[in-house]
Amino acid sequence: MNRLDRLYGGSLYDLAAQEGMGEVILEQMEQIRVLFRDNPDYVRLLSQPAIPLSERKALIDGAFGHRAEPYLVNFLKLLCDRRILREYPGCCDEFVRRYNRDHGIAMATVTSAVPLREEQMEALRKKLEKISNKTVRLKQILDPSVLGGLRVELEGKRLDGTVKGRLESVSEKLNEIKDGTETCN
Repeated sequence: MNRLDRLYGGSLYDLAAQEGMGEVILEQMEQIRVLFRDNPDYVRLLSQPAIPLSERKALIDGAFGHRAEPYLVNFLKLLCDRRILREYPGCCDEFVRRYNRDHGIAMATVTSAVPLREEQMEALRKKLEKISNKTVRLKQILDPSVLGGLRVELEGKRLDGTVKGRLESVSEKLNEIKDGTETCN
């Protein structure tokens, strides 16, 4: 995340929090982020200096004017005006980071070889909430290379209970032992 992301995303968050609209704008920001990700040509169009700024802003109004909060629509126009619309995803990240911090929410990523059942995800979420004393939102990633078990990342901490992680740990220990015996000879 760069300085612009923190400045603009943080400023929008401050305004949204002050107006009591943090949750609504967060939800709409995420929807627009997905739209931009799925339609990169639209973002390129809005960033095209050959198209007059007034026309680009009219495109934003046409697409979002009646579907998004005015603060968010004006935010998009501001990014367009400053020619930094490409920074929108980072601004979203900063907004989410600040929202989560202020609302005691922790994001966790769980990686497994096979999809977890809903009951398993719920049990894991509850356990992580107990550990972190925060509301936990889980995102699951499937990675067959983990072989079995789970790897959880929560607030910068990694809890690795995967078969792959255990095998790597054993391998490292064996290498340490091997290196230790080679220096003794």
